[in-house]
Amino acid sequence: MKINLVAFGIAKEILQSKQLEFELKPGDTISSLKKNLFQRYPDFSKLKSLAFAIGENYQEDSYGLQENDEVVIIPPVSGG
Repeated sequence: MKINLVAFGIAKEILQSKQLEFELKPGDTISSLKKNLFQRYPDFSKLKSLAFAIGENYQEDSYGLQENDEVVIIPPVSGG
């Protein structure tokens, strides 16, 4: 199945793109997506935290992804 990744901040730099189509197996979860991202883009493992949102809601690692989901990658944010 295909999902659409949307990245911001350092995540966008790691992917070298703001948007990316990503192929997963049916039934994969956010946890599966993380594993795939860490394998393909090892720089993600250097981040202290990484959150994912579907629509306007943050999702847990157990969230089951669906075909054509738009998954927003939210990297750690530094404030000032």
